[in-house]
Amino acid sequence: MNFRIRCAGKALLVVVGVGVLGFAVMTLWNWVVPALFVSARTIDFAHALGLLVLSRILFGGFRGHGGWRGRRHWRKWDAMTPEERERFQAAWPSRSNRHGGN
Repeated sequence: MNFRIRCAGKALLVVVGVGVLGFAVMTLWNWVVPALFVSARTIDFAHALGLLVLSRILFGGFRGHGGWRGRRHWRKWDAMTPEERERFQAAWPSRSNRHGGN
């Protein structure tokens, strides 16, 4: 019973959050974009939700760790032994060597 209440509460929180974000996008779009661009039209709530989904696909992905994937490599670096790190650094020239620095 307690599990069902928590799941229902989380689902309700997600629905309310999506609604608030959709309303915020719609309000901001209708306030800013038609004032900046003469041919721009106002949007309704469904179009605002579509913009949220599109921006999530383009910039955030759906895996929960954002659009920039480079952060994964730091975990690999942390898991390396000091010998592995030395071999890795020896295999790849340093940034200063590549660009003619010191």
